[in-house]
Amino acid sequence: MGAIDRRQFMASLALAGLAASAGRAFAAEPAPVAPPIRTGGVRLIDVDGRYKVWTKRVGAGRIKLLTLHGGPGCTHEYFECFEDFLPAAGVEFYYYDQLGSAYSDQPQDASLWTIPRFLAEVEQVRSALGLDEFYLYGHSWGGLLGIEYALRYGRHLKGLVVSNMTASVKSYVAYIDELRAQLPAASQAILAKYEKAGEYEAPEYQQVVFEQLYTRHLCRLDPWPDAVMRTFKHLAKPVYETLQGNNEFVVTGTMKDWDRWGDLERIATPTLLLGARHDEIRPADMQRMGTLIPNSRVAICENGSHLAMWDDQQAYFDHLLGFLRDVDAGRPIRSTT
Repeated sequence: MGAIDRRQFMASLALAGLAASAGRAFAAEPAPVAPPIRTGGVRLIDVDGRYKVWTKRVGAGRIKLLTLHGGPGCTHEYFECFEDFLPAAGVEFYYYDQLGSAYSDQPQDASLWTIPRFLAEVEQVRSALGLDEFYLYGHSWGGLLGIEYALRYGRHLKGLVVSNMTASVKSYVAYIDELRAQLPAASQAILAKYEKAGEYEAPEYQQVVFEQLYTRHLCRLDPWPDAVMRTFKHLAKPVYETLQGNNEFVVTGTMKDWDRWGDLERIATPTLLLGARHDEIRPADMQRMGTLIPNSRVAICENGSHLAMWDDQQAYFDHLLGFLRDVDAGRPIRSTT
């Protein structure tokens, strides 16, 4: 090896130091952090340690509201009109498809379709979403779950909305039978004929149910909104038939004996009881519930039916948003209409 002069030696040391410094700088540089994946507010939530249910946050605000759809076995889709009213009023709300419905898992296990299991599911969803001091909104079957939730987990609630639901299945059946008795004799005969044969899917039977019950007492718009049509297209029949039965008239499922009339006085949460004049739920039942729940308000949409959020829309959302604002501001809500 040839001799290295002083200048070459110093240059080699400088280069070595530069390389070492560059190596240290490279090693110390933190790895880039990927931004969180944006999902448009959608979260899949684990329930029962085995399944996932679909939720979606819409809007942002201090008032937070979790929705419980009806059915049993419907979907969040018929709540889509909420997007035109709630976010603009500062209400952050959550769609939620219950287990068995639409975007959530759909296990083939009829033992899952019980009121206690669905109640436990709602609490798991609430906990996973981090909701506390929140508003729970339940429509129809969802209103049943809302009542159950307020009785069991009311400490988490700031307000409860029970929309288009009475306090017992027996009360519901009594009124639906009254509505049925108002149908023409020929229509009643058709219903009786196919019910006796157990042929609930017969076209003639379905025609009477749709044209003479649903169009009068479920949704009075013609045509039905797309979101409502999609909801019924996606109805989870195993859930519906296990809990309810074969149709609106015949309740033979696991919810047939549900009755909370004697427990309503235990609901301490500020509560809105929201009904409609042409509903398949007796408006007088909503008024009676208002006399039993200590801190409650009753509102009846005079032009609406079971889906009054569609067929008496402005009145429906005026009542709903008025209640949310009053509770949020600490104003009294005790009144009936």
